[in-house]
Amino acid sequence: MRGGNCYFTNYELSTCLLAGEYTNIMENNQIKVALVHDFLNQYGGAEKVLEVLAEMFPTAPIYTLLYDKEKMRGKFENREIRTSFLQKLPKFFRRRIKYFLFFLPTAPESFDLREFDLVISSSGAWSKGIVTRLDTIHIAYIHSPMRFVWDYNEKYLRDERKEKWGFLIRPILSYFRLWDKLACDRPDYLIANSKYTQSRIKKYYRKESEVIYPPVDNNFQFPISNFQSISNDQFSNNKKNTKYFLIVSRLSAYKKIDKAIEAFNKLELPLIIVGTGKEEKRLKKIAKSNIKFLGYQKDEKLPEIYKNARAFIFPGVDDFGIAPSEAMMYGVPVIAIKDGGIVEIVEEGKTGEFFTTSTAEIIADGVRRFIEKEEKYDREYIKQSVEKFSKEKFIREMREFISRVINNFQ
Repeated sequence: MRGGNCYFTNYELSTCLLAGEYTNIMENNQIKVALVHDFLNQYGGAEKVLEVLAEMFPTAPIYTLLYDKEKMRGKFENREIRTSFLQKLPKFFRRRIKYFLFFLPTAPESFDLREFDLVISSSGAWSKGIVTRLDTIHIAYIHSPMRFVWDYNEKYLRDERKEKWGFLIRPILSYFRLWDKLACDRPDYLIANSKYTQSRIKKYYRKESEVIYPPVDNNFQFPISNFQSISNDQFSNNKKNTKYFLIVSRLSAYKKIDKAIEAFNKLELPLIIVGTGKEEKRLKKIAKSNIKFLGYQKDEKLPEIYKNARAFIFPGVDDFGIAPSEAMMYGVPVIAIKDGGIVEIVEEGKTGEFFTTSTAEIIADGVRRFIEKEEKYDREYIKQSVEKFSKEKFIREMREFISRVINNFQ
């Protein structure tokens, strides 16, 4: 394999990688690595994975379709960010990128990645579609097959309240399905973030993948703020129990936060929602006074928010679930829909409770069942159950995977 001005065997490179000598390899110009990510204009689970990949490859540039420094709130600000031609759009349109959907498949294809020996894409939709040199290794970490064009397509029309435009939108979704299938043929290797995602990759792309679970930062366990007193003040009208249920999530339609709000409107129990998104205004309108929105919270405040929760509510089907895993890191049980990647995380009756569908009545019933047996939950056991999702394990498995594919790459 070529590396800068150096040439070395795949065995020599893979041995160095397996030993964790990423920085030395890159500083000596032995291998050039790039990271590619869909968008850096919101912060969620996929961006947490990218942060760890960026830590593993500290000098690798990050390619992304759009970068919004303000919305990223300091994340990746010390990294070299290389954006697509979409970044040249006026700010008004960059924040309404849905008007430029037809340009999105072209954007990752426009990246010039010829100088790199190894490219790792972090993809929930677009970045796996990059075009690389014949002798460049492309590893795609798949957070999800393009959700809104495959198993979520009809729900997308309904949840986004666009059913009346279905006769126009459905042909567009068909075009994106075709592009997405072809784009997934471009990476040399695929990594899935869960067995659930792995099964979807197999179904929609007819491709094999290896599962490496996302990193849950288990070193991030220290109290910072006086959040307990804040929560007590916020729920001062409810003297019976000032501890709250918790949601930490991007406020998107498919997350089904509205159904959780409807359930807690009926239950009249304290619920705190952390996160931002395009659904925020609508969700605030339907929420009663027992539900509080904290918006974006800095990382250093999240430990206290997690540790003081009675249970974490996870109402939508997702491919993994980093936020509920973080809550479990503090011994917090999870009440979740029994579907998607969360079933690989939660043990029913031991680390949480499941409900079958995301409707207000069924979610409320799940909360009631949890309350009936709340005292029986062993919080130390819950903490131990998510050690398998540690950041250290993610890094080790990624190193082993990269070492193996480089050694096998012809």
